[in-house]
Amino acid sequence: MALKNYRPLTSTLRFKSLPRFDEITKWRPAKGLVESKKKSGGRNNYGRLTSRHIGGGHKQKYRKVDFKRHKRGVPAEVVGIEYDPNRSARIALIKYADGELSYILAPNGLRAGSTVAAGEDAAPDLGNALPLRAIPLGANIHNIELAPGRGGQVARSAGQQATLSNLEGGYALVKMPSGEIRRIHENCFATIGQVGNVDHMNVSSGKAGRTRWQGRRPHVRGMAMNPIDHPMGGGQGKSKGGGGRHHPVSPWGQLAKGFKTRSKHKPSSRFILERRKSKKKT
Repeated sequence: MALKNYRPLTSTLRFKSLPRFDEITKWRPAKGLVESKKKSGGRNNYGRLTSRHIGGGHKQKYRKVDFKRHKRGVPAEVVGIEYDPNRSARIALIKYADGELSYILAPNGLRAGSTVAAGEDAAPDLGNALPLRAIPLGANIHNIELAPGRGGQVARSAGQQATLSNLEGGYALVKMPSGEIRRIHENCFATIGQVGNVDHMNVSSGKAGRTRWQGRRPHVRGMAMNPIDHPMGGGQGKSKGGGGRHHPVSPWGQLAKGFKTRSKHKPSSRFILERRKSKKKT
């Protein structure tokens, strides 16, 4: 995927960099694989605001993506690559030999007309889903299950990939996109390849309006508020919270930087062999 840059005729266009959509071959979704999507505006069932900075945005229909690859042992042809407004990755419409249509995440390099399959006997080719024990060591994978039959949960966004590094004791050692090394049961399924739309991380909207189209409302800094509105508000000029030094916190006083929120006794901690690498200090 390539990005489209613009001539700096206006201040909006100066830093604007949007996707070209060259890989898109099909522009309308399959009717039986979409459903309506209700917007909450960040409110819960009581109508109270529980998630800030959410609201507005363009109407969207949810595409039913098959993260489980439920049809095993049946080859499918890629009908086309489509845009999905609900995720950063592209999706591929596939048609099984019996005529059933389904959506899967489109790995980088998958083209219309290609053949994909899922199952223990599938070849370790691009777009095929296999159990971890049947995937060659060192292969790049995505859409990885954390429990057999649960469906892919890891490495699903644009450009993401994990690496299968080893198999031992009924478990696979997988290096996550974050750098964390985790033990995953060898019967869990994963898809070969890297998720497509690799240049998504380099997209620059160029203007605030495009962010509003995506349903994100403005985010005001705590330092720019009054003391009654935020713990870091107030002060004469750019003070670090009320005229004195103050560690960055949320509006409710939760530390925002460095405070570890993960439970020390979380059951899944026994599957983590190596934590993700800390950022290098400069």
